[in-house]
Amino acid sequence: MKLKKFATAATIALSTAFLSTSAGAQTVEEFYSDNNLTLMVSAAPGGGADLYARAFAPFLSKHLPGNPNVVIANVPGAGGLTAAAQLQNSAPRDGTAIAALQRNNLYLPLVSAEKLAFDPREVNWIGSLNKESYVLITWENAPVKTLDDLFSQPLTIGSTSFNNENRTFPAMINEYLGSKMDIIPGYKGNDEIALAMERGEVQGRAVTTTSLLGGNDASWLAEGKLNVIAQLAMRPSPAVKDVPMILDKVTDPKARSVFEFMFLPLDAGRPFAAPPEVPEDRLAALRAAFEAAAEDPGFIAEVAKQNATVEMIAGDEVHKILDELYATSPDVLDQVKGLLVSK
Repeated sequence: MKLKKFATAATIALSTAFLSTSAGAQTVEEFYSDNNLTLMVSAAPGGGADLYARAFAPFLSKHLPGNPNVVIANVPGAGGLTAAAQLQNSAPRDGTAIAALQRNNLYLPLVSAEKLAFDPREVNWIGSLNKESYVLITWENAPVKTLDDLFSQPLTIGSTSFNNENRTFPAMINEYLGSKMDIIPGYKGNDEIALAMERGEVQGRAVTTTSLLGGNDASWLAEGKLNVIAQLAMRPSPAVKDVPMILDKVTDPKARSVFEFMFLPLDAGRPFAAPPEVPEDRLAALRAAFEAAAEDPGFIAEVAKQNATVEMIAGDEVHKILDELYATSPDVLDQVKGLLVSK
């Protein structure tokens, strides 16, 4: 069912701004009135990416001229690269498809041993809904209960794809700081790893702070069933301010360069992109609507119900992060490549 149209001043201003000057040409508002907008989510249902996308969809519709229905399509796989490749290579380029991608999609083409069907410089970044951070958590009966334990006790943790941050971050800690984590990849999503942890198949996992504070993890945290071992990020999160930073353990400059390369994409925590060659007026409308929706008090209140936060960055800021990643020295890239190879 078509969502109700909102004749707000902002919507009217957007509509006016993107009117075509060609006689008889279809305006942005007319185009989106006649078409749905597909929002691909590069993860399985139930995780943080899916939570944000489903909460965001009605507000994106509200602020986009024409108020199209926004249809969610989950396209998990390959650490987000399945959706990313689809967005770049086969999704419609007329403005009817966008994607909520994953942060590692910004750098994986730089460091993958295989040629990937995705180049983050070829798509149009719309913006990001937050700056994310990670934490390492363990179950209540795990031998590792503190950061110091991590370097003296073995720990079995679950992860999703081999290139996902929930595997690469722990692998980096193993490689450069000497922890003893046995990382089991292949779980289909965060919920499946959580169940495995509860059943005793694994003893912990790396998870976003957003996911930690929502759903089952939030309940388990409140019940004392989880130990939060370390923050894995460039800067502390206020939500877990008393948890130690893993970067404080990184004293070698070369190792620190690797950690910083891996953590930098967290500043584009929930990035959204459009395919190449989207008409300029529709791309501008998508970016303007994205920013307006991200700052909508209704959306902020909606994600707050899940203990999540919004810290929007514009599309050009995502492109700046991408430029910084692509300026990384070959030596650091070689070290990162080593983390992505099965040993």
